Amino acid sequence: MNLEISGKVAIVTGASKGLGFGAAKALSEEGCRVVLCARGADELEKAAAQLPGESLTVAADVTQPGVPAQLVAAAMERFGSVDIVVGNSGGPPPGRALDVTDDAIAAAVNANLTTSVRLVRESVPHMRANHWGRICLITSFSIKEPIPTLALSNLARTGLWAWAKTAAADLFPDGITLNLLAPGLHATERAKNLGVAPGTPMGDPDDFGKIVAFFCSEPAKFVTGTALPVDGGAVRGLL
Repeated sequence: MNLEISGKVAIVTGASKGLGFGAAKALSEEGCRVVLCARGADELEKAAAQLPGESLTVAADVTQPGVPAQLVAAAMERFGSVDIVVGNSGGPPPGRALDVTDDAIAAAVNANLTTSVRLVRESVPHMRANHWGRICLITSFSIKEPIPTLALSNLARTGLWAWAKTAAADLFPDGITLNLLAPGLHATERAKNLGVAPGTPMGDPDDFGKIVAFFCSEPAKFVTGTALPVDGGAVRGLL
């Protein structure tokens, strides 16, 4: 299938490894010019070197309030456009619902909700100017089925889903789609850090990246305001 996004400019955060790198790689393979952001400069450069297409690296912490604007400005200066945004940031530490502190809640909301809102807000004016845009925010299947030991993630990411659902309706008339992908366990460092038992079925980050690329494609122009679990059937609910 021709995704019709060759030449588009994509910003991908958390792009040096895991699901973010899978997304950056898939978009690059489709001909996108990719702006990659992550905190570790060395890992980021190694990631960019593996992409087949043109890229720009910005070593920064996207959860810092000014960084989303910095990323958009860098994309505009280098490539002259912002067409695709893939928002991705690491999840908060484990914890049960009644054990979380005020400071931990604030940090989780900043990293897994407000950061994505900032990134979208900075990108949308350029997308509206082109009457075309694709926004894909990477969350967790916990927005469909809360994980008892990840209360902070449940809280922040579900809030992002509520915001995205309402924002999608505002953006669609301008040719911009906004969707969430809700991954389950994938073979990433995050899964290792959570102590996933050996032999547990996990997804491939490269496959996940290809799903991101489709959601950011021209044929997906009528798909918006949705959250797709990519979880190997982990969510058992009907809604």
